[in-house]
Amino acid sequence: MKRLALAAIATLLAAQPAQAQSILRDAETEAMFADMSVPLVKAAGLSPRDVRVVLINDDSINAFVAGGQTVYVHSGLLQAATNANQVQGVIAHELGHIADGHVVLADAGIKPAMNITLLSMVLGLAAIAAGAGEAGAGLMALGQSAGMGKYLSFSRTQESAADAAGARYLTTAGITGKGMLSFFKTLQQQEYRYGVENIDPFMQTHPLSGDRIAHLTADLQASPAWNKPSDPALEERFRRVKAKLEGYVMTPDRTLKDFPETDSSIYGHYARAYAFHKAGYPDKADVESLALIKADPNDPYFQEVRGQILLEAGRPAEAVAPLRAATEGTRNNALIATTFGHALIATENKANYPEAIRVLRVATGRDDENPFAWYQLGTAYELTGDTARAALATAERASMNGDHRTAAQSARYALANIPANTSDWIRAQDIAMAAQNDMDDNPKKYKKR
Repeated sequence: MKRLALAAIATLLAAQPAQAQSILRDAETEAMFADMSVPLVKAAGLSPRDVRVVLINDDSINAFVAGGQTVYVHSGLLQAATNANQVQGVIAHELGHIADGHVVLADAGIKPAMNITLLSMVLGLAAIAAGAGEAGAGLMALGQSAGMGKYLSFSRTQESAADAAGARYLTTAGITGKGMLSFFKTLQQQEYRYGVENIDPFMQTHPLSGDRIAHLTADLQASPAWNKPSDPALEERFRRVKAKLEGYVMTPDRTLKDFPETDSSIYGHYARAYAFHKAGYPDKADVESLALIKADPNDPYFQEVRGQILLEAGRPAEAVAPLRAATEGTRNNALIATTFGHALIATENKANYPEAIRVLRVATGRDDENPFAWYQLGTAYELTGDTARAALATAERASMNGDHRTAAQSARYALANIPANTSDWIRAQDIAMAAQNDMDDNPKKYKKR
């Protein structure tokens, strides 16, 4: 019975775990997210070192938090936003959920709703057993509706609190709230298209956008930052990111319609470089990347896109130079360094393997949650005959992917062949112990078939 009640409540949970969707990782986008969110994170009393903003490949207009201190932003939201300030408003709202512990407190809304649903089911089943089938079914339906309403009311209260908190963070950070309000107006237009008269405000997880605008306008307009222009440099970065995102997630036909080849802007070249690359036209993609580099030879992200195009077109030796420039230009950004290390390995030139190992060790040290980086590092070690550290890299990747049996086996091999008490040996020991503990705690999960 409890399982049935939980099923009725589960449909109320709007936030999906990130694991159910694909994460889009891009160095330029992540740098933009970090820079636009830092003042807001500080205003929320949180540490920029602990908060991440992650892009999700989903065309719906949404953002959410699902535990921890990570804000998940859908690609559809970036596409719908017209400026960076709107995205900052969304991030400020989500930080309100984090700072106020709304995910942790979710049980406070779910449990009362579940209790109402359970009670109605008990009474309904009793009525059915007594021969009043129609009345019993009515009781169950009424209880589920009441339980849902109870949870949705709780959710709307949390959303309103996050709106208010986000407005405070914008004011404290000295950032105008115009973007927050204008984005709510974008959402309001969607409601109008759907037909507001068809929307039951009491059956929504969020307050209606018009109500949110009405509640926030006075406070945001009273902020000293209300008439402060949004950071021009940040807005330029947003336009670039939005263009490259369209080239990556939209169909090539759609991208070429929005950015025809007559468009000689940076945004046009950026979008088409990704569109042509995805469509399987590496030569056309390379022409667009060269146009970007001609516009700014020192831009590391332009160098990155050219290196990526060349590498994936089967020309790794030519990709090395632009990827080296991109890595150096971003002070060894982990994502770009991983691609650089991959290119060095793909040249199949033994002289490049030691550099690949150095580059990839830095990359995994800065971003140890990148399975591809660990795979490349393991490959480089294997090619140079260092099977022990290749096994350690495999253990790292397997541990990250939840494959604790492989993690334990690979870590034990590394322990047996890496000099004792070195940093790599200690890391192998940690992985082996953690993996073994997980297998001991979950024997059914690892039972041999």
